[in-house]
Formats: sequence, structure tokens, C-alpha cells
Amino acid sequence: MEASAKDFFRKILETPSPSGYEQPVQDLVRHYVGDFADEVSTDLHGNVIACCNPGAPLRVMFAGHADQIGLLVTYINDQGYIYTNTIGGWDPQQLIGQRMTIYTAEEAIPAVIARKPIHLLDQDERKQVVKTKDLWLDIGAKTKEEAAEVVRIGDPVTLELGYQEMRNGFANSPGMDDKAGLWVCMEALRRAKGHGLNVSLYAVATVQEEIGLRGATTSAYGVDPHVGIAVDVTHATDCPTIDKNQEGDVKLGGGPVVYRGPNMNPVVVERLHAAADDADITCQWGAIGRGTGTDANAIQLSRAGVAAGLVSVPNRYMHSAVEMISLDDLDTCADLLAMFASQIESQADFTPH
Repeated sequence: MEASAKDFFRKILETPSPSGYEQPVQDLVRHYVGDFADEVSTDLHGNVIACCNPGAPLRVMFAGHADQIGLLVTYINDQGYIYTNTIGGWDPQQLIGQRMTIYTAEEAIPAVIARKPIHLLDQDERKQVVKTKDLWLDIGAKTKEEAAEVVRIGDPVTLELGYQEMRNGFANSPGMDDKAGLWVCMEALRRAKGHGLNVSLYAVATVQEEIGLRGATTSAYGVDPHVGIAVDVTHATDCPTIDKNQEGDVKLGGGPVVYRGPNMNPVVVERLHAAADDADITCQWGAIGRGTGTDANAIQLSRAGVAAGLVSVPNRYMHSAVEMISLDDLDTCADLLAMFASQIESQADFTPH
């Protein structure tokens, strides 16, 4: 992984992008791809679309979502405590005792989120699972008026952001879902251009995936690709408590995961397999028997239909403060997609037969 590419990865992880508030990360994307993309645009929804070799008869789209889960300020009480709604899917247990950040128009405000200490919980309360609506943010304000001077209703909130490298080339950070996939798409575009392209290749940083695949819906309609691959994270099953019988055998450091099933075009799957062989990349395989909860779902159903695929980066502890991935998986995923794109002929047919 080149130093500039790794620096880009770290920067997007350390930059907030709750669904609907992706603009700071999208600024970084535009700056990074501006060095190699032939065209860069932003649509009215906020999707950033980079393209190499525009105008070719066959269009291929890689999509990784820029947004992350977060919270949204909804109420400030008389004591200056702040209540929120969730953006995306949260396990409330992941929030207790966390440092948080509220992003206002002027500054990033540190906050903490907690609950009554265990010493003060009665026996019934100790047995209950905490609900998100019962949690509050504390910024140290003494009154509603003091808090309202700096925080507005509708301000977004994230976990305290930060990137940390670990043993065996692993790294953890909030927002690996799906800034890992976003990075792969942009880096694959750069690498594919170096290989040479017979197709128009689009890499899209989509918005609002966490609240319903919304950016993939609009960007796929606009790009109108013949082939579209979503790059997301998937559950690593190489840790305790996860059922491999249902979720498959997925390891950090085992390589990118290529999915099969009704959401995936069989020609796309076979070409990914061939590209992996040609690039000497070890892939892991996953299967899902329905429309996935990823941008691949929206892409496949765009307009008259798109030949869709799903390639994923294994991720431990998804939707938490410590989402963990392998940097090697990240790197080989970008190589796989670059090889896949560079091998597509200008008149390639992806119609299932």
C-alpha cells in the first residue's frame, strides 16, 4: 500500500460522516481522486463520482458508501443534557461509557454518553437491557441555555474517532463500515487506470447507505452502469460467539470475500474468480440467499437491471467503536477489483445464460 493511499485511508476514518452529513469525507475523496481521475463530479444527493476513460460503450461502477452510523441531536433538557435519535443501526450497549463528538457548524464538541452507575441500579434495572432513548449526552453544560449556545437541534454525533494499528497488520477504528469499502473503490480506480481500461470505470462514494441504500439508488440511476460492484465490509467469523454454520468461515487476513447468491450476477462472480486467479489473490467465499443489505441490492435493481456483484472486506465487531480489519485484505481487495475492471472487453456480455 502506497504511503499516500494509506494516508488517505487514515484521514477518512478520522473524519466524521454520519448519514446525511457526509460532506467532510466527500471533500477528502474529491481531493484524493482529483490526482488521477479523468472526471470528478458530485450529484445533488451528495454522491461523489470519479471516472476514468469516460465515453467507452460499457460502463462499470464500483460503489463504497461514505456514511457511517451516528446520532442526531433532538432535544436539550433544562439541565443541559442532550438527547438524540439514532442514525443507522445501533446496539445501545455499544454506546454506554463512550466518548462522543458533536459536530456543530463552528466546532467539534466533546461529549460523553453513559447511564446510572452500577452502584445505584436496583436489581430490576441491572437485568434490563438499556434503551437508546434512555441515554443522554453530557457536554459539561450547567443549563439548557449554555448547551444551546453551542449545540443545535439536528447536529450530528459520532463516537470519538481514531485509527489504531495492531498486531499482524490489523487496524481498528469506528467507521470501518464502510470507509474500508470506500477506500477500496477509489484505490481500485487508480490501480485499474494504470493497468489500462477498455470500459468507462466509475468509482462512487455513495451516501446514506446506513439508512436504506439511498445514495446507491440515485447514483446508479445517474451513472446507468452495465456492471456494478458494491464494496462493503462483512462479518468476520474468526472470533468467539459467531455461528460459522450460518455466517460462513470468514477470517481477517484471509483475503477479500466474494459473494454468491441471487443478488449477484453469475458472470460477474465468475469474472471475479478469474481475476483473482490471474492476480494470484486468495479469496474467501460467502453466500446469501436474498437481496443483501448492501449497495449491491440497490445497484442490481436500478433502471432495467444491472449485472451486480458484492466484494467485502472482513470486519470484526461491526457497528462498534473498535471495528477491526486487516490492511492486507484491504490492499488485495483493491488489486482484485482493478484486475477485474482491466480485463473487461469493450463489448463484454454479462447477460446470464
